[in-house]
Amino acid sequence: MKREVQIGARMVGDGHPAYIIGEIGINHNGDIEIAKQLIDLAKWAGADAVKFQKRTPELAVPDDQKDKMRETPWGYISYLDYRYKVEFDEAAYREIEAHCKAKGMDWFVSVWDEGSVDFMEAFDTPCYKVPSASLTDHGLLRHLRKTGKPIVLSTGMSTDEQIKAAVEVVGTDNLVLTHTTSTYPCEPEELNLRMIQTLREAYPCPVGYSGHEVGLVVSAVAVAMGACLIERHITLDRAMWGSDQAASVEPSGLQRLVKYIRVTEQALGNGVKQVYASELPSLQKLRRVQ
Repeated sequence: MKREVQIGARMVGDGHPAYIIGEIGINHNGDIEIAKQLIDLAKWAGADAVKFQKRTPELAVPDDQKDKMRETPWGYISYLDYRYKVEFDEAAYREIEAHCKAKGMDWFVSVWDEGSVDFMEAFDTPCYKVPSASLTDHGLLRHLRKTGKPIVLSTGMSTDEQIKAAVEVVGTDNLVLTHTTSTYPCEPEELNLRMIQTLREAYPCPVGYSGHEVGLVVSAVAVAMGACLIERHITLDRAMWGSDQAASVEPSGLQRLVKYIRVTEQALGNGVKQVYASELPSLQKLRRVQ
């Protein structure tokens, strides 16, 4: 059986170009105009989609974290209040939906709780992402499966047993697994790209890569190792405020990353040795014994 899932108008999986996602997440800092600029950036760079994050803060924030205080652009406030500051409401998502439609850009979200799924069902997004933090939330997984939409399931900070249990809940139809390490930014020795092949051997669904490393090379290598979907956080400027900015890719970097991935795909070939027409002049000039 061919490993492929349809996301919007694109087929994602073996034999198809890598589906490249610009993860906006909360790098918009609650500003809809910054969100639109990031959508424009992703389109300009050649990405296939952008992704946001949707939480119901009082449900998604652990109880022991809600009252933790932190410095923010809105002052010294609780973590729960901060989460509300970076959540877009329905009106904002309508603007995002319209902007993406005008740009011809796929968009979707990571959903962190069942209420967020219900909220997003009012929008015409092509799939849902399950963040690594929610991989063990089987109630959420079952709720998502009822929507009938494809699911992209991220596997950071999870054991083999937890991944297996999650896949048993959602099934492998219309599923894309993404290997990731949930450290921002992640050091090279913890990226463990060979997990891409491990997941491909364990499950009959497409496997992607969600990268949190600094730099571009590793994400292109992930494609060479079989990743059919690549997700990277994007930002207008890594110096902006926010916990994800340092592990994000700036505009020129995203454009180069898309180019590196497309060149990697071309360079992989089909694994069948042949003598190319372009080699014939060198063959005739350099090979002494035929």
